[in-house]
Amino acid sequence: MIFGLLPRRLPRLRSITCLLLLLTPNLQAGTLEQAKRMHDRLTGVPPSEAVLKAMAHKLDAGSGIEAAQIAMQNDAFYRVTLKNWVAPWTNRDQNVFVPLNDYIATLMGLALTNADFRTVLSANVVFVAKGVSPAYSPNNNAHYEALENSQLRYQDVLDPQSQSALNGLPPESAAGVMTSRAAAKAFFINGTNRAQLRFTLKNFLCNDLEQLHDLTRVPDRIRQDVSRSPGGDARLFLNGCLGCHSGMDPLAQAFAYYDFSHDAANDLTGENGKMAYNGPGILDPKTGSRVHAKYQINSATFPFGYITTNDHWDNYWRQGVNQHLGWAPQGGSGDGAASLGMELANSDAFAQCQATKVFKAVCLQDPADKGDRDQITAMVQLFQAGNSYRLKDLFASAAVYCKGD
Repeated sequence: MIFGLLPRRLPRLRSITCLLLLLTPNLQAGTLEQAKRMHDRLTGVPPSEAVLKAMAHKLDAGSGIEAAQIAMQNDAFYRVTLKNWVAPWTNRDQNVFVPLNDYIATLMGLALTNADFRTVLSANVVFVAKGVSPAYSPNNNAHYEALENSQLRYQDVLDPQSQSALNGLPPESAAGVMTSRAAAKAFFINGTNRAQLRFTLKNFLCNDLEQLHDLTRVPDRIRQDVSRSPGGDARLFLNGCLGCHSGMDPLAQAFAYYDFSHDAANDLTGENGKMAYNGPGILDPKTGSRVHAKYQINSATFPFGYITTNDHWDNYWRQGVNQHLGWAPQGGSGDGAASLGMELANSDAFAQCQATKVFKAVCLQDPADKGDRDQITAMVQLFQAGNSYRLKDLFASAAVYCKGD
């Protein structure tokens, strides 16, 4: 139908897609619907007419990735999609309804700048917002809450800064989001610092301790607070506790110098606390070394257990059933959290985990068939190609695959 011959009274158009079909007859309805679906999945908001047309033209030209890149220029990709994707990783309850924080903002910044995403667990970086008051503080989250409550485009203001310079700690204390204030508040507070390892494995390798259970590893690094005969029955240890702690404790030793300092009497959840780190020359009065006292909690439970004296870690899971995680040829041991972050991020499981989680977020489903599994394999290969590890490549690939026919 020629536009000029349309009747004077048009029926009410239910969507922008219908209107564009009339105005741009060279575009097929399927292409427009695919473009809109991609935009919705990537941003959570509807596209403008101009953006929808530009994306549709890219799809017609066979450039689905470029169409996705157009959608990801919308700030809602960061403010909505990435925020909701990452928020559960920042707390023990895995609650999505948390304020913006330095953990989330830093992951957003790495995506925004197309940085090597493996550095998320090792870099001396934190992303802050230019021109937002109050400024970043290691003692509270006010800076990020102010950014979230503003109308500023995250893409325009997120700025990489030295994490150690801002929190006043030695450079060797920085290990990407593991040493962000949000992660410290959630996983270094109280306890034994094993939580930091456990949730890092869940969030970045998609494996909880139950999946990594291996009774064949040597138990020589299990700490004193683990009973070797729970309830008086040594079999419970040999057939249960050993399977997790034999691999977990040698890795969690990387966090031996960390704590979260807060007023436990008046600030139970640490809203005004900050990460603490025993740098060179700072000795804990209980341990007599840089190791925090929490590493000797309940030491009388099994006095002959391992006593932590430094932050040297070893990966016992490179052998046994957990070889399937695909550890890089180099590595296996190191000192401190940053080197542990490199060990984890260079595994095949790290890339597989990110691809799978992005697929679920964009396609709104678990992988259901061989086609879906092949797509995740292709996403992993794209992610690793040329050691690029660009997070937005995963989102673009998933959006193209799930755009529909």
